[in-house]
Amino acid sequence: MTLWGGRFSTKLNDQAWDLNSSLSVDQRMAIQDVDGSIAWADAIHKAGILSDEEHEQIALGLDTVKAEFSTGQFVFAPADEDIHTAVERRLSELVGAAAGKLHTGRSRNDQVATDFRLWMLGAIPQLDAALKDLQSALVEQAEAAGEIVMPGYTHLQRAQPILLSHWWLSHYWPLDRDRARLNDLTPRVAVLPLGCGALAGTPLNVDRAALADALHFAKPAPNSLDAVSDRDFAAEFLFSTTLIGVHLSKLAEQIVLYTSAEFGFFELSDAYSTGSSLMPQKKNPDVFELTRGKAGTLLGLLTGLLATLKGLPSTYDKDLQEDKAAVFAAFDTLTIMLPVLAGALRTITAKPERMRAAIDSTMMATDLADYLVNKGIPFRETHAIAGKAVRAALESQLGLEQMPLEAYQALSPAFEADVYQVYDPLSSIQKRNAIGGTSLQSVKNQIQKIKENQ
Repeated sequence: MTLWGGRFSTKLNDQAWDLNSSLSVDQRMAIQDVDGSIAWADAIHKAGILSDEEHEQIALGLDTVKAEFSTGQFVFAPADEDIHTAVERRLSELVGAAAGKLHTGRSRNDQVATDFRLWMLGAIPQLDAALKDLQSALVEQAEAAGEIVMPGYTHLQRAQPILLSHWWLSHYWPLDRDRARLNDLTPRVAVLPLGCGALAGTPLNVDRAALADALHFAKPAPNSLDAVSDRDFAAEFLFSTTLIGVHLSKLAEQIVLYTSAEFGFFELSDAYSTGSSLMPQKKNPDVFELTRGKAGTLLGLLTGLLATLKGLPSTYDKDLQEDKAAVFAAFDTLTIMLPVLAGALRTITAKPERMRAAIDSTMMATDLADYLVNKGIPFRETHAIAGKAVRAALESQLGLEQMPLEAYQALSPAFEADVYQVYDPLSSIQKRNAIGGTSLQSVKNQIQKIKENQ
């Protein structure tokens, strides 16, 4: 059956039917479609469209359809154009002519927008839970890291020593913002289109505020033209998932680097590594490389939907059928990736010796400048003096900690014998005790704040 064939003298071309049909994508919203139909049946019963008997028949029939979907027993028919057609066709088989009254005052335009929003309201908490578990894996690694020191990098060049725990937590906070964005989106998703019809609103005396309450929406959409065309929520969802992908890619890129032989800071568990079909010695970080790659896929889904939306007039156009495939693909990508990443992170082994060996005294050049600042010399001067000390050490092929005191005092008479204390990495780390710093206490404060907010 189709829901629109009365004015046509011939059936739709078979290839055009295949192009037009959306069942393969929107059948995912089956439960949401039935829930929306149950609420709509209640609304038009109260509006006097359905008799008590018809309402009871339709409600029982929809309960049966929902049970069939829930148990995997629902059988689609070749003529089911979309999930709405499939539900109404099956309802007709169950209750007969009364099913034909269910769509009174409703359009697939407001129906699909309602289904889509209902689905997303269920999807956001699932993504949030997966992100929270990944955050927990990062915190677990941070707590286990203790006083392990590692080189921090800017421009991929060694910069200053930091705590490994601080590095782990640096990936916690982007995910916290991601979760906040997703949850901030929820009120904008929870705006009910149902009752707006195809574009102009319903002529029935339907209480849309009560309808919104019945479906757990925050409020009904205030403008019917906007309601059936609005896909801002889908674009926002894709932006949020894309930014999650970017954050995961950033983490993955560093794991790929740090597990290489050149760095050797981490070792991956065999359970989250792969090998080479040619080279027996290889242990590849494919989980993290795939994460990095899928960030590009997520970006493509976002730009694709924005390109679709940018040229549309108001109300509904068939182009909007493309919205769900992108959102579902983004959701599936992340819900597959996130648990695997959490497992991979929990089983990574840190290599403290390699991290410590990568720290040399030049990474405390800022501490050298600060040493002179504490002697009352302006930082701009001490920065230049410390730079000259680095150059002198390089020219003499010595470490800064190996240069004789006389060489330091030739650069500034403020240098004394205690200058060599600045080259202890943990001491350098401990000085950075302000909020957000890498000191042991600061990291403990971060973890405490995280646990208080969980």
